Amino acid sequence: MSQPTNNISRWERIALIAAVVILLSPALYLFKAQTIEPLPVAEPAQFVGSEKCKKCHETAYNKWRGSHHELAMAEANETTVLGDFDDAHYTDPYNNVTSRFYRKDDKFFVHTEGPDGLPGEFEIAYTFGVTPLQQYLVPFPDGRLQCLNIAWDVVKKQWYRLPPYEVEGPDDWLHWTRGGQTWNTMCAECHSTRLSKGYDPDKESYQTTWFEISVGCEACHGPGSTHIAWADRPPLARTKTEDYALTVRTGDLDTTEQIKLCAPCHSRRFQLGDNLHAEGELLDLMVPQLLSEGLYYPDGQILEEVYVYGSFVQSKMYQHGVRCSDCHDIHSLKRHKEKNDLCTQCHRAEVYDRKDHHFHKRTHNDQPSDGYLCVKCHMPGRIYMGADYRPDHSLRIPRPDLSVKLGTPNACSAQACHADKSLAWNVEHYTKWYGEARKPHYGTTIAAGRIRQPEAEAELIRLAEDPLLPAIVRATGLELLRDYPSVASQSSLAKALEDDDALLRYTAIRSLEYFDAETRLKRIAPKLYDPVKAVRIEAAMMLSALPKERLRKDDREAFDRGLAEYREAMLYNADFAAQRYNLGNLAANLGKGPQAIAAYEKSIAIDDQFYPAKVNLAMLYNRQGKNREAEKLLREVVEREPELYEVSYSLGLLLAEMQQYQDAEPYLGKAAAGMNYGRAYYNHGQVLLVLKRPKLAEKALLTALSLNPQNQDFFVALADAYLKSGQTEKARELAINMSLQFPDHKAAMELLRYLGR
Repeated sequence: MSQPTNNISRWERIALIAAVVILLSPALYLFKAQTIEPLPVAEPAQFVGSEKCKKCHETAYNKWRGSHHELAMAEANETTVLGDFDDAHYTDPYNNVTSRFYRKDDKFFVHTEGPDGLPGEFEIAYTFGVTPLQQYLVPFPDGRLQCLNIAWDVVKKQWYRLPPYEVEGPDDWLHWTRGGQTWNTMCAECHSTRLSKGYDPDKESYQTTWFEISVGCEACHGPGSTHIAWADRPPLARTKTEDYALTVRTGDLDTTEQIKLCAPCHSRRFQLGDNLHAEGELLDLMVPQLLSEGLYYPDGQILEEVYVYGSFVQSKMYQHGVRCSDCHDIHSLKRHKEKNDLCTQCHRAEVYDRKDHHFHKRTHNDQPSDGYLCVKCHMPGRIYMGADYRPDHSLRIPRPDLSVKLGTPNACSAQACHADKSLAWNVEHYTKWYGEARKPHYGTTIAAGRIRQPEAEAELIRLAEDPLLPAIVRATGLELLRDYPSVASQSSLAKALEDDDALLRYTAIRSLEYFDAETRLKRIAPKLYDPVKAVRIEAAMMLSALPKERLRKDDREAFDRGLAEYREAMLYNADFAAQRYNLGNLAANLGKGPQAIAAYEKSIAIDDQFYPAKVNLAMLYNRQGKNREAEKLLREVVEREPELYEVSYSLGLLLAEMQQYQDAEPYLGKAAAGMNYGRAYYNHGQVLLVLKRPKLAEKALLTALSLNPQNQDFFVALADAYLKSGQTEKARELAINMSLQFPDHKAAMELLRYLGR
């Protein structure tokens, strides 16, 4: 009996050891894997391409295939080209040029007007976009790809001319062979992944490269090599790592975090350098366009092609945490649901998807009608590029009453709605449905600020300081405050310099430009240390107008660093007239006249219609005593842009300085009326006095004083005119009125003492 017992004990021990080995083997395996094959730690992530993602993320990959992102750009071939290249002809109705589209072997060609104005043959190298239109790219010398200004309408299946239509021949910057249509700088960064622009400002050439020709996975998720290395390990061998070793966190983001991923492409902006597809502050990479005149209506509705960011961040949806991905699938880009079902994901259908809310039927005159759709009222759009309808993403409540006050569009009068009805009809019905009450809207303040109404200053300050308003609206208010250099506006700008939002800090610095040197030094110098690139480089630029010795010794190193970053950002975009102009301004600030002139001249060479460069070059010539050259430039601008009243004002002042008073008078008069600016009326009045037109001079000086009643110069000029013309009682009456209105008015009190009262 003893033998079997011993055998059982032995087998029990073997079984116990085997169980322990089985339990420990995963840990031993993990230990072995970790020890033998550790993940590299220090090596930066590299781009690997979207195909590498397919193995693990097949569902997301398949959604991405065929999307606008995946088809953003492609080599021109039998599969990608959608246009008719079967010896098709198209005659441009704007310049009467006939273009022919054809094939030779496996390549695609167009015969059309070239850079010299003569017809020529050009090969199509790439397609650009997929629907509702497709554009075509033509390679040029010096590394450029040019966007042909004739596109294929995918829906109508026909060739058509793209805007802009007002192109003045092949020398125009907007001609398809010139800078306004250069892919490398106008389009490339948003249609490819990890694009390197590669512009050489000295050679004026490009060596543009991309890692992936279209918008791939890594455009949003960042370079993926570390994630791939982590994912390629057996599950139990994967080390604990944040966000699966992705370089850019894309999951579980709130709306402000998520929009940072989308904004670098879906915004009207100024780029500071190549997009490295890395995490960071938005203003480290770009500066978004504010609600500026010519781009947005004063109430923030879209006017020109501004894309989505500037609209969406105005919306209540954004303010309440709605994200892009709540409406759009992040991989296919399609909407999650269609029609009102998309909106009733959040908004109760029993309240909002009812006729007593939207007041529209689903049929009209026995025909289907879409007036009941939420987007028709809350997202009216505009057509861009001649064929692409884009809804306004500010998701606003229709305001026909603002259309009456500000001339803004409204959903009721939009395309295919009630455009056949008068605005009064729309207002009447809107009021009947929703009542008389209307909330104040920032559009009225922005509109007043744009035309420099004196009473707008207080409202702009309120706008800029209201924390409940979107940052882009507040920043627009700050930008408009630059035309109101007062103690009150300075205080508002100082507050904005300390705001948590980088866009407000950046705009506040720019708006302090016209304040005195001491104010700029005190307010701006601390921003040389700002953590956000756009803020600190703008601070350096603004301080460059002051002698460097005025900076504290401790700040000079930060100033030099900021200036170097500023130059680098401007040189990155030095193929634009605006950035050459900025480099000219910097050189002028630093007292480098020849460099400034060269930069301004290059700006004008890039785009002859870029008037700021002509104006600043004229000012520089004036300081150098070259008034004839300055006059020529200003006359060119005024002739082309007669409503640029500030330039008419500059020309009038220059002519007055040259003692050409007869020539100066109409320019100053036009500027004063157009700008409604007290100083312009004052200067106009002074010239009228020289020309011995006392009645008109009196009228101009009275207008100046009404706009700025406490301005001592304006008062003295008018009083002096009265005294010199023997109108002592008028001078006395003026002084009495001023002293009653402003008891501390020094000039009025001195005049009364002089007159013996």
